[in-house]
Amino acid sequence: MRRWNGWGDATTVVELPAQGASFLHERLGAGHVLPDATLEAALARVPVSRLAAHALYSVDAHDRLLHARGQSLPDWLALREGALGNYPDAVAFPETAGQICQLLALAHEQDLCLIPYGGGTSVAGHINPPDSARPVVTVSLARMNRLLDLDEQSQLATFGPGASGPQVESQLRARGYTLGHFPQSWELSTLGGWVASRSSGQQSLRYGRIEQLFAGGTLETFAGPLEIPTFPASAAGPDLREVVLGCKGRFGIISEVKVRVSPLPVDERFYGVFLPNWSKALQAIRQLAQARVPLSMLRLSNAVETETQLALAGHPQQIAWLEKYLNLRGAGEGKCLLTFGVTGNRRQNALSLSQARQHLKAFGGVFTGTLLGKKWAQNRFRFPYLRENLWNAGYVVDTLETATDWSNVDHLLNLIENSLRDALAAEGERVHVFTHLSHVYGEGSSIYTTYVFRPAADYPATLARWQALKHSASQTIVDNHGTISHQHGVGKDHAPYLSREKGALAMDTLQALSRHFDPAGRLNPGTLLQE
Repeated sequence: MRRWNGWGDATTVVELPAQGASFLHERLGAGHVLPDATLEAALARVPVSRLAAHALYSVDAHDRLLHARGQSLPDWLALREGALGNYPDAVAFPETAGQICQLLALAHEQDLCLIPYGGGTSVAGHINPPDSARPVVTVSLARMNRLLDLDEQSQLATFGPGASGPQVESQLRARGYTLGHFPQSWELSTLGGWVASRSSGQQSLRYGRIEQLFAGGTLETFAGPLEIPTFPASAAGPDLREVVLGCKGRFGIISEVKVRVSPLPVDERFYGVFLPNWSKALQAIRQLAQARVPLSMLRLSNAVETETQLALAGHPQQIAWLEKYLNLRGAGEGKCLLTFGVTGNRRQNALSLSQARQHLKAFGGVFTGTLLGKKWAQNRFRFPYLRENLWNAGYVVDTLETATDWSNVDHLLNLIENSLRDALAAEGERVHVFTHLSHVYGEGSSIYTTYVFRPAADYPATLARWQALKHSASQTIVDNHGTISHQHGVGKDHAPYLSREKGALAMDTLQALSRHFDPAGRLNPGTLLQE
């Protein structure tokens, strides 16, 4: 059963080991636990719907509560307190494109707002109902989850937009294929959501980001269906796939997604390598990316993240032996963990591994084989579950991300971390901050930063702490040549910073597109574009 006020399956627990709790106590002080509301108390606060019962949607309070928020830190706090503020007036569960069109027609007739909802994993406020005079209907696409067609000659698959990561992969793997798109939210997030937020999977170095995988499909709009045919390439004017990618329901509701798939790999392995310091590690990963060594994944943790990972790993005796071995090999204090993957057939993988080893050896890399890589692969989708036990221990964890050119990576990373460490100084509060680079390109890299802090005395004050942290880091990003989002999308949380990145003319262009597809502004208002 899925948690109503947190991440994922309620039966899945990622424990905070004793040495992990001690580690955080040493860096932040004793945790402070805020009381959680019960489901019954939260349901009691759901207001009466402004809509009458209808065959196209449900006005049930439980449905409305479960579809009222995503997984951002403000969403987490609202759910734990049981006070969400705004709720959808109804939740629709269409099963066909025709029913989506009926909902659009109903919204036009009755002046409703519609919010597309995939897996509810948004961390940028994409699916949060606005404070609107219009009734709000959240449109869950969960029932549109089937593989509709597989063209094996062209390696193109057609899906309903509500297929979750496991549903996508299980249906493809039964036919010998994979999409290869594995964001950390893969367990719950959906194909339509990946397209609408411009998602990036953990193995995008091999398979590509979602914009490389998205081949075409259909966007249902108030102006009519936007049909995007599949072509291997086209010079016929601007690529209208870009209207759909990243729109997050502002221009329409995705009813069908066509994606490029690959045969299942014969062999796949992940390796752990420790580099002596950040300077060498950064040079190593940049040169690996620019040399186009055929790897499926590169993930580099800075020294603080490496230290934190080892502290939270449990198994203190084994970690102590590892530390001793690394010290003897020249990777002591300040070491950085690089995890990389090879995916394909055995011969290709052997060549890729040989190239990577030769390259990393020149930077003092200490290889530890596949043990750490296997641990990473086993736990790759479990990190979001750690928020639950950190919360129960009295700590709050959140993440933010950006991307920039290689010449700016180190500079921007340091500015982001410093802005977060200093953001709560006026309250005398410390913030534990660490970063990894998880998606690399020839010209630059993503920067993915995690920060841990203590809750305040109550929920409003804790939210205020998050707002100070988020604003400080976001302003630092857009002021220093970083994108406001590399993989999470814009949503409502990042919308205030979008114009700084795009500029006035680009914002006018996006507004014009919104008016063309949705003249009355009924589709996900406040998302992507501020009202």
